[in-house]
Amino acid sequence: MVKLTGTFSKLQKVHILVIGDFMLDRYTYGDVKRISPEAPVCVLKVDNEKILPGGAGNVVLNLLSLGSKVTAIGRVGDDIQGDILKKLLKDKNANVDYLYSQKNYKTSLKNRFIAESQQVLRVDFEKIEPLLEELENKIIKRFEKILKSIDVIAISDYGKGFLSDKLLRCLIDMANEKKIPVIVDPKGNNFKKYAKATILKPNLKEAFIAANLTDADDIELASKNILDKTNVNYLMITRSKDGISLFSKDKKTKNFPAKTKEVKDVTGAGDTVLAMLCIAIANKLSIDHASELCNIAASIAIEHIGCMEITLEVFAKRLLEYDIENKIFDFSHLFALKKVLENKKFSLLGIHSFNLVTDIFKAIKKLSKITKEIIIYILDENPKDEFVDLLSSFNEVSFIVLNNSNLKNLIDEISPTDIYIMKKNELCKLSNTKEFIKSF
Repeated sequence: MVKLTGTFSKLQKVHILVIGDFMLDRYTYGDVKRISPEAPVCVLKVDNEKILPGGAGNVVLNLLSLGSKVTAIGRVGDDIQGDILKKLLKDKNANVDYLYSQKNYKTSLKNRFIAESQQVLRVDFEKIEPLLEELENKIIKRFEKILKSIDVIAISDYGKGFLSDKLLRCLIDMANEKKIPVIVDPKGNNFKKYAKATILKPNLKEAFIAANLTDADDIELASKNILDKTNVNYLMITRSKDGISLFSKDKKTKNFPAKTKEVKDVTGAGDTVLAMLCIAIANKLSIDHASELCNIAASIAIEHIGCMEITLEVFAKRLLEYDIENKIFDFSHLFALKKVLENKKFSLLGIHSFNLVTDIFKAIKKLSKITKEIIIYILDENPKDEFVDLLSSFNEVSFIVLNNSNLKNLIDEISPTDIYIMKKNELCKLSNTKEFIKSF
């Protein structure tokens, strides 16, 4: 039987808890064609505006677009911005039952002004305030109930005062007791408050600040300093165009080069990395595989202006540029494939390995002129690796599904637009599922 080596095929739906600083991002787009007569500043003629959840909210959006279930814990102000933020997340199917309003607190709002794909100004409306003790205790009491169904915890710290030392300590300790991985995107110079988390994920600048060093110092020295202080299992330092450096508790180091095509805007890239890292760890992928996936996700995010929600479809396309083995699925690994094919038209083609390769190739070429997406279903119970690898190499083939005992359920799961089969080395269109099942 062909081994599923592609990491993408192993991704399943997981439940992530995102706790941290939630804010609202407004993007104001327009053109700059003149200087103001009132002052030596540009005049931005506004074309349109967009409002999105920011901070920890952007982590939630990325997790949702990648197919995860998400519960959010945080605070908003008792204001219109807080109402908008909660509604935006709820409309995306996030659980916002634990996004609490705090009296006299204003929801953070960041307005980015963009002209011709360039950010010209950012205006922040925010006030950093500590978490009220009453609200802190209320949230801590909810942890036991919330963590019952959680696969991984993402802590998204933007330094706005919500993540108190007591809140973090209670959450991390309880998670460790329940063996739930905790992944932290930290802020500030005191990383000790994240002690005993599973993975700490600062960027390079944050790492040097926390280690009380400058960027002229050695990153190895910074990593040792942080690992000694925090006792985390892994320290993942994101380094923008230089990729990711991973440091483990046993002082081993690995570097993962960036796979970036074009850098347009790094806004929100850290949130994207945090989301992908959570999904990978929740699916029990190795930390090395997780780092590679994070690199690819980050490369997609920074190729766009503003915060970018990465979907499984976009991620799959980029991943296939590096590894065609990610085309291969079996019936127990269909979650990611189903998300990619959602609301898309595609054809299912059933073939046997005894079909001549030249005839298969002709059939695929013919079908590619009719439909954009082709899913190959291999009818053999135990196809040879070489045969599957050959099919994977065809650019026209989007994905390959291996034989399973319940074909009807498979077709119901992925809902093809049309169904075809190779009969006597000819491409034949079938009218329904029953006809397809009877054909072998």
